[in-house]
Amino acid sequence: MGASLTVTPMSRGFAEFDTSVGRCGLAWGDRGLTGVWLPGTRRLREASRPPADVEDLIEAIVALLDGERRDLSWVILDMEGLPELDRRVYEIARTIPAGSTASYGDVAARLGAPNAGREVGKALARNPFPIVVPCHRVIGAGGEVGGFSAAGGVTTKTQLLAIEGSRASQASLFDGDGTDG
Repeated sequence: MGASLTVTPMSRGFAEFDTSVGRCGLAWGDRGLTGVWLPGTRRLREASRPPADVEDLIEAIVALLDGERRDLSWVILDMEGLPELDRRVYEIARTIPAGSTASYGDVAARLGAPNAGREVGKALARNPFPIVVPCHRVIGAGGEVGGFSAAGGVTTKTQLLAIEGSRASQASLFDGDGTDG
């Protein structure tokens, strides 16, 4: 994989697909990927046939959720309308490789705002691109898993980390309530 997600003008759509963790979905538009949905998220869109580059992305997500090491940095995200802080946090999160983690404080330090860990958590809680922007790889200080805003909360985050072989997945499932990132 190395091609970028290149949708043609007026190419917009939504697709659902099965993965090892359940049924996921994604949406794309003129400027790239507009959203990713994990299992348990209600979607009110009509599915459409994805173009080849979106099919490549679906294949890559399915493989990643099957435990294969996949780099999704080639995917173009449509971040128009997102706050600048969120964009910067997502760009940093995308550099964390599968099987690795970084703390909220680590991400804040890379932003140049070492005391902004809470703001990083809030930005990640709003992440419209889970998996492609691997917010599950950002954990609390001391290795606590922290929260996760997707359906299933911390259980889902721990499952994603375990699939990727992260040692952080060994942390307690009771380290967060699923509402803060």
